Amino acid sequence: MLPRSEAPNSEEFIFYLDLVSNFLKKKPLVKAINAFIKEKEKLNSLTTYGVVIFQKDENPVNLYDMKDLDSVIDAINKSWENKENEKSYLENGLYEILAYIFRKSRKSRKDYRVIIISDTPSKLSDDYYNALYDLLIKAKKFSAFIDIIRVGENKFYEDDVKLKIISSETHGGTFYCPSEKLLQNILGSLVQNKREFKIIKTQDEEDVLQEDKTFYERLAVELISLSSEDEEICTVCEQELCPICEAHSDEIHKCFNCNAKFHSCCAAKYSLAKNIGFKHIFRCPQCETLLKLDEDFVNIIYEEDLEEALPEISEEHIEDLIEDNIEEEEEDVMEAAEESVEVKPESSPPLETTKKVKVGGFFGKEITITTKKVQNKTVSEIPEVKEEVKESVSITTLKPPRKRSAKTIKLCQICGTTIRNRQTCPTCGARVL
Repeated sequence: MLPRSEAPNSEEFIFYLDLVSNFLKKKPLVKAINAFIKEKEKLNSLTTYGVVIFQKDENPVNLYDMKDLDSVIDAINKSWENKENEKSYLENGLYEILAYIFRKSRKSRKDYRVIIISDTPSKLSDDYYNALYDLLIKAKKFSAFIDIIRVGENKFYEDDVKLKIISSETHGGTFYCPSEKLLQNILGSLVQNKREFKIIKTQDEEDVLQEDKTFYERLAVELISLSSEDEEICTVCEQELCPICEAHSDEIHKCFNCNAKFHSCCAAKYSLAKNIGFKHIFRCPQCETLLKLDEDFVNIIYEEDLEEALPEISEEHIEDLIEDNIEEEEEDVMEAAEESVEVKPESSPPLETTKKVKVGGFFGKEITITTKKVQNKTVSEIPEVKEEVKESVSITTLKPPRKRSAKTIKLCQICGTTIRNRQTCPTCGARVL
């Protein structure tokens, strides 16, 4: 893979201070952000920072890509006295931040961590939120993560659901801070890089919506012509003449950001393999700038690749395949019909045997079972129950059953031991009556 202008672990933290009330004072806020940045610099020195805070009359202060702690603290100090103190502009601030992320993503790619510290629910209409939601879906493709910290003494807020949707859609979290002393601990939990956690994404989340095509086309940049000083060597194939079309008319163009060079065919092949969801829009393999090609040209290359991948089949071959398929189906039908016909083999005269049994024990009814043996196989016929008519017997003529000799069991009246057929207890020696 070609080197990139931005390291994969580079981050930019943007602190959006949507603070209207006086619940959170400036001193504990600055102290918490100060501790956060110092801890982050120990883990990643490539991190940059931004601050967004609304002033009165809806004038936002938005400073980005600051590389040191002093610049961040200075921005907060200068804008704190004149900050908005009547209502929240949560959606407006996020519009501004996401627009910045989209602009920056045209030239480079890194993780954008937005931390919103808010103390007042936004009273803007649902139209603002609906428009914001569409941007949040797009922001996931640009590695944007949003965490929200709601500071205040209340346990529930009227916009709780909205905040949780905003954070969850961008793989962030919503935190509640009822005391200014807890702010530093909550910020400390957000120091770790988001990519160190396994984020499970469904296929629907990875796909780009077709209705967003115009958005990505306007965001992407076309390749530009080479200057007289540029070397005419393609970055993809590393050749001067395109190995795909072998046409001298295939001029090399380059990325405006890093000067990576591409033949038209090479760029189309790369875009087909590494696009963002649309065949003609891809990121530069060297600097990850969002680039676009002519869509019709890319579709032509795609169709040519598809034709080469599929084998050529003549009309005669298709007819032969159809006839073979019909013959196979007819053979299967004939085999199934033959298997369904029962063939009765010639059998030798059956050998019959009879047997009388009693059902229900000694005093039960007596029945006769007839068994036939055909071709070494025993087949039992359903027995016919023959009822025997017995003469009525008077109860006075019946003799009582004989008494069976049984062992006598007794209990010792002294110790309770069980005694069988003995006159004295084997335990205590007492005489058993």
